[in-house]
Amino acid sequence: VGDMVGMNFDPSHLFWMGGDPIAAVRALGSAIYHVHAKDVRIERGVNDIHGLIDVKPMESFADRSWNYVALGYGHDVSYWKEFFTVVKMTGYEGPVVLEMEDLTMEPLTGVKKSMDVLKEALPRDFKNKSSNLYSVVNQ
Repeated sequence: VGDMVGMNFDPSHLFWMGGDPIAAVRALGSAIYHVHAKDVRIERGVNDIHGLIDVKPMESFADRSWNYVALGYGHDVSYWKEFFTVVKMTGYEGPVVLEMEDLTMEPLTGVKKSMDVLKEALPRDFKNKSSNLYSVVNQ
């Protein structure tokens, strides 16, 4: 369908499936119409035994192979700098939606910590209110 349909790119889904979001962004290029900032941590010890296909409820975060975490708690700021730079290289200049579903910290704390990572990682300046940065708490 050409330019009528585009991709909502959420890197967290690739993380927990063992994919590489940066390689996927390079491959998808201009087909990306929307970008999420959402991190995942693969839980060492648990993942080694159970693998990545984990059907436990999100509330069982202590026993899961992977968990959604605040930005920077799964992948450090240098990873996110590269990710958003590659997103920019594809020509994407639209909004970045922060999703914070880290059940190990208070939602507002997670948003604040995630925003610190975003402010450092995004290749844009966000000094005014007209920026394309939005945050969503506990989707």
